[in-house]
Amino acid sequence: MNLKFEIFMKKLIQILFTVLLVVYIEETTVLASELQKNNNGMIVRISEIEVYSEYLDEYLNEAKEVAQKSVETEKDVISIYPIVEIRDNTKIRILEIYRNQNAYKKHIESKHFKKYKKETLHMVKNLDLVDTYQICPENFAKIFKKSK
Repeated sequence: MNLKFEIFMKKLIQILFTVLLVVYIEETTVLASELQKNNNGMIVRISEIEVYSEYLDEYLNEAKEVAQKSVETEKDVISIYPIVEIRDNTKIRILEIYRNQNAYKKHIESKHFKKYKKETLHMVKNLDLVDTYQICPENFAKIFKKSK
């Protein structure tokens, strides 16, 4: 290969990488800003969980217990709402809404959450935490009375 061509290609790759990095940083900054604006500082997450079928009933009991205790005892936990997919009951989704980052930190340090994690760790086949932002934040207070 021609040496000048190799040098040209390396420089081109460096330029393309730099451009992609700048675009990524700008998009990430816009996304973070959008999340903060649309969520009013809240964390809005969907936990996508798949459990081993042999532990399904046990897992659902633990999920129900931690959801109830979290919403009842933690004033800044707005929602821990577990739901089960009808087409595959080993797939559970949990709508988690925390008033702010501090509320989330307190939640994961709570006794009931730590118990849930300890008791269910071996039951979980897959876990994905999907952070989201609201499309229609105007409806939030109408849906979630605890948000006031």
